[in-house]
Amino acid sequence: MAKTNKATGIDIYYNKSKIKWIVLVVSVLISVASIYYTDILVDQLKERERKQIELFAKALEYTANESLDNNIYFITDQILFENNSIPTILITENGEITGHRNIEIDSSASQVQMNQQLYEELEEMRDTYDPIEVRLKDPNTNEIYEVQYVYYKNSFLLTQLIYYPYVQLSVISLFAFIVYLIFNYSKAAEQNRVWVGLAKETAHQLGTPISSLMAWVEYFKDQAQIEDKNLFDELDKDIKKLQVITERFSNIGSTPVLSEENVEVLIKNIIDYLKPRISPKVNMTVDSLTPQITAMINPPLFEWVIENLCKNAVDAMSGSGSINIYILKGSDHRVFVDITDTGKGIPKSKIRQVFSPGFTTKKRGWGLGLTLAKRIIEIYHQGKIFVKSSEENQGTTFRIVLHT
Repeated sequence: MAKTNKATGIDIYYNKSKIKWIVLVVSVLISVASIYYTDILVDQLKERERKQIELFAKALEYTANESLDNNIYFITDQILFENNSIPTILITENGEITGHRNIEIDSSASQVQMNQQLYEELEEMRDTYDPIEVRLKDPNTNEIYEVQYVYYKNSFLLTQLIYYPYVQLSVISLFAFIVYLIFNYSKAAEQNRVWVGLAKETAHQLGTPISSLMAWVEYFKDQAQIEDKNLFDELDKDIKKLQVITERFSNIGSTPVLSEENVEVLIKNIIDYLKPRISPKVNMTVDSLTPQITAMINPPLFEWVIENLCKNAVDAMSGSGSINIYILKGSDHRVFVDITDTGKGIPKSKIRQVFSPGFTTKKRGWGLGLTLAKRIIEIYHQGKIFVKSSEENQGTTFRIVLHT
């Protein structure tokens, strides 16, 4: 079973995808609520403007049908001229425009151009709302002799209100995106400083005991009573390995020097070192589908990645199984290294989390090995590392992509 470090900070980082979903859901709810409330206001304002235009139409009808008196002047001043925001056009039954209000017309344009603009506005109004009738009556017979129509569209204020929540949400989204980028950048910078500080301090701390071990090995080599001199060869290998580890830690945070290296030779050297130090029940093979495959590599750091993947594979197989490493040359100057084991595999729900700090399948461990491997391959070597395939109780294949 995969587990994670139970420290609060690690839990937050490990569950960041859930937190993102929660934040997304809350944001969507706020957005929907904002749009819903604005729609209510828009509907109310639309109804208000509709009643205002109906009153405007009745005022036109009244002024056209009644004789001039003080009421006419009141209607003209208080109703007709008070409509100074809602664009309106008055047309006859034949479609001829007889008047308009609150429509900006270019005074320098010709009469033909003005009429064209008015008819374009009229078409837009027809697509927006149904017209309001103005019935003209004969004052003597009180019979309707003509019907005119008032067309209108939303006022500028109503139009602004309709689009306001979308503009508001766009601005908020843009601001949130910028803040997210800044936060991620600062977080990555902080993580980089932690990695570099930890690595440099580890390299510094390893220096003294390694020097001491080298001195003791040389001392014991000169002791005649020690018969098994082969023991010192193995000790020398372990000391050299510690020196390589120290060099690896020293390279973290520095710009590593990449050189053209034979990938198969490097990996075989790592396997030769690991074989005597792991379970004899684990079979390890290296196959190169094309001879003499080279890539731009920093050997100490690349060896670290391969060693880490192989040790994880041994743990996943509980000390019994096989590890097969395949090397092939791809297109676009790329080199592929596939590390396949016959271990317990990774659940599909966990595959995307294997490179996250804190993810581990071991009873003891910080879950930083694969995180370091990803950093080494993708940042220092400008390559890629990912889980190519994994099936529970069948095994896992990691793929490394390098450049020639």
